[in-house]
Amino acid sequence: MNDSMEQCAVDASGPPSTPRQTADPGRAALLDASGGVLRAPVDRRGPARAEPAAPAVGAGAREWHADPYAAALRTGRGPLFLRRGDGWLLPLEVERWCAPPDEADATVLARCRGGVLDVGCGPGRLVAALAARGHPVLGIDVSRHAVERAVREGGAALCRSVFDPLPGTGRWATLLLIDGNIGIGGDPAALLARARELAAPDGTVLVETAGTELDERVVVRVDDGRGGHGTPFPWARLGTRALLAHGGRAGWRAVEQWRVGGRRFVQLRRG
Repeated sequence: MNDSMEQCAVDASGPPSTPRQTADPGRAALLDASGGVLRAPVDRRGPARAEPAAPAVGAGAREWHADPYAAALRTGRGPLFLRRGDGWLLPLEVERWCAPPDEADATVLARCRGGVLDVGCGPGRLVAALAARGHPVLGIDVSRHAVERAVREGGAALCRSVFDPLPGTGRWATLLLIDGNIGIGGDPAALLARARELAAPDGTVLVETAGTELDERVVVRVDDGRGGHGTPFPWARLGTRALLAHGGRAGWRAVEQWRVGGRRFVQLRRG
């Protein structure tokens, strides 16, 4: 474990003990001798570093530590937005993220196979639901507050960027990029290439796409609509057509597309 990491979240059953590796990638470095969830490491350098003028892929996502996001997760309520420089606002569905899985989420859960890595797990509704179904599952999120809530909900989670070293690399049967998380890092091509590194040779990634056909890269900040905001970071939004194009170039092939309640999803398999 990197010396620059600090402890981030802990299972309520007791104090952490020395990590041990297990056969399940979803539980690697997460269990103590009694099977309890360990404290999850968080990169101390993230929020402390000065922000570059043009954030690199993977680095800008750490601005999800911003206070408006933390406050929304504590209460389970918005309003919360992503704000572009031109003032355009994208509403974020905090209430849905903090609620139990809905009908659309259930279609994602039903398609998960084997060990599952939830990239950008947020407050952990999908991680907790998969754990309850018996899946080896790990959530990762750059927000300490999201990880703490995910662990309280009964999931296993780490404070990590998807671009950081992760347990189970090359062995995950299913990766999740739900709730717009194909936008992480502002570079879908780089994210899908990283997903290919993380996935097992026959692995799949389940992606939620935008409701319209678009392919945009923007710089945004978290905004509570009342004057509170975080620092800028890169983000992306993709419709299904753009996802299929980026996925094909990154070595993924589409095996299924579906819609539920206005939400759109694509299942990709390693080509």
